[in-house]
Amino acid sequence: IKAVYADEATRLCGAVDSEQSSFLGKSASLLAGINVHNDVIIASELAIAAKDADVLIDFTGVAGTVARLADYKSIKKPIVVGSTGFTAEQFEQINGLGGTMPFLWASNMSVGVAMMTQLAELVANKLGDSFDIELVEAHHKHKKDAPSGTALTIAKAAAKGRRFNDFDNVATYARHGLTGERKQNTIGIQALRGGDIAGTHTLYFYGEGETLEITHRATSPRIFAAGAVRAAKWLAGKSAGVYSIADVLGL
Repeated sequence: IKAVYADEATRLCGAVDSEQSSFLGKSASLLAGINVHNDVIIASELAIAAKDADVLIDFTGVAGTVARLADYKSIKKPIVVGSTGFTAEQFEQINGLGGTMPFLWASNMSVGVAMMTQLAELVANKLGDSFDIELVEAHHKHKKDAPSGTALTIAKAAAKGRRFNDFDNVATYARHGLTGERKQNTIGIQALRGGDIAGTHTLYFYGEGETLEITHRATSPRIFAAGAVRAAKWLAGKSAGVYSIADVLGL
């Protein structure tokens, strides 16, 4: 909400929460710490709240996004989704929105992560199988899914660069006990949780005698909000289809 008000090209025209939310009926701007004349009251009915909208932004998490699918299909307005943690079946359903409307999903809305994802594929491809790939991510203690959606996106980009076709058989999520030697052609993914970390992702390429590290650190969650607003402005007016942050940035 702060990011929308901070951008002169955008206007908040509706705000939605679950039917059980204690925020229903309250001022969206005041809850965000902003005092404006044209106030928006938080509602539970999406169709009413989105009546005057050119584009929707959804960060409600897996349960909220899945629960609103029928509403999104009915409204048929461009939508930016930043929820993560979907099962493969749930993501297929969400991705299906692109068949009838402009749809953009991103595990991370930051420009830096979009560039890191591009680099992950490029570096993995150029270094080849003589380098082992490991990824470590860290987030605040309240994050519900692990590893993060961003970590999976980066790891899958590296797998694509290395031409690994079956990511599920390539990814190694934990090591404990007598694991034996590291398996060739795998990608290790580890998650750390604690404190108020906005998000840190480091991709390691371990070779013989040298290591290359690519790191992105989010020092404030504001970058994700600003990125979502940027994506929403870009998506408004587009034809039906599935889009990504890479499309927004012209990568």
